[in-house]
This record gives sequence, C-alpha cells and structure tokens, in this order.
Amino acid sequence: MFSEELIAYLTANLSPEADLLKQLSRETHVRVLKPKMLSGHYQGRLLSMISHLAIGNQEGNTCRILEIGTYTGYSALCLAEGLKAGGLLYTIEINPEVIEIARKYFALSVYKDQIISLSGDAALLIPELKEEFDLVFIDADKKRNLIYYELALSKLKKGGIILVDNVLWYGKVISDAHDKKTLAIENLNELLTADDRVDNIILPIRDGIHLVRKR
Repeated sequence: MFSEELIAYLTANLSPEADLLKQLSRETHVRVLKPKMLSGHYQGRLLSMISHLAIGNQEGNTCRILEIGTYTGYSALCLAEGLKAGGLLYTIEINPEVIEIARKYFALSVYKDQIISLSGDAALLIPELKEEFDLVFIDADKKRNLIYYELALSKLKKGGIILVDNVLWYGKVISDAHDKKTLAIENLNELLTADDRVDNIILPIRDGIHLVRKR
C-alpha cells in the first residue's frame, strides 16, 4: 500500500535491527517458501515498542505474552524485548518446519529461558494454558482469527492488548473480493469494532494491524 520510496524512508528513520534478527531474516528468505510472512524490521520495532508499553508497569515475574503463529520466530524475539526478568512469552506454531528455525534462534538469544515454544493447534493449546496475558499477538490462519481472538480475550488481563496482523489483507477488505480469507478478515474487523468488551483501532502498518485493549 506504500511506495518503495516511502518504505525506504520509514525504515531509514527507525531503531536499528539487531544482528540476530538480521541473520534470522536472511535464513528465512533462503530456506522458507513464503518469506514475506516474516514480520520484518519495521513491524518488529513496532511489536517491541508495544511490548514495552503493554507490560512496562507490570512486575517482572507476572509479565506474560502470548503469540499465536510463531513462523520462524522473528516477531517472538521482538515481542520478548519488552519482558522483564521473570517474564515469559508463549508462542504457538503448527508447522514443524518453521518451528525448527525459530527454536534455533530462540536458543541463540538472551531470551532463551523466557520463550516457551509450543507445537500444535493453538485452538486446542490455549485453553490448557493457566496464565493470564498482558499482550497477545495473533498472526496465524486468517480463517480462524475469530476463534483465536475469543480464546485470547478469555486469557487477557483487564487493560491488556491484543494485536491481530494482516487485517487489511493487501487492500482486499475494500475490494470486491469474496474469497474465504478476505471475508473472514472483513468479518473479524467488523466484530472487533462492535465488541463492547474492548476499544479498538486499525493501524495502517504493512498489511494492517488491529489493536484492541480489553476494558
């Protein structure tokens, strides 16, 4: 949705990308079939910023983040930057091929003891978690976003934040597209806007991020 020139300008005026994240990005582009699914430098800095803001006033050992859709781990490492000592990040991924890459980089990071990588169906795993979360990032199967949202909201602390990625869907949400993914995303956006349990706003960043705060 943005010109290459504007994207270059935004990236140039941004906190630098850590070396480990650069390495992960390179490996993802070499080894993985759809590397554009990677959060990337710009969105990664946003996730880090929101993580710091969302859990800044929490006690370290009570800080909890949930990520639904690990992919190769870039976004998890950015979200983990907001954690204090004793804080934990749970990240769930169903694809074993990308989990291998993610876990490799988690082990290389300073957050290796704070990231809990779970393999399987998030819809089945989330109800088993005994935690309450300060922040949830949803970036998984778009047709099941509403399921993930409801599960995440049930585990979210009052005042907690949920981020849902790809809610503009390459601009298809304002087109005449009628495929199942586009319709599911349109439905999610409408339901979040009407949900009186939360406050919401869509951030026009990359492919769109729906940000909601639990009242």
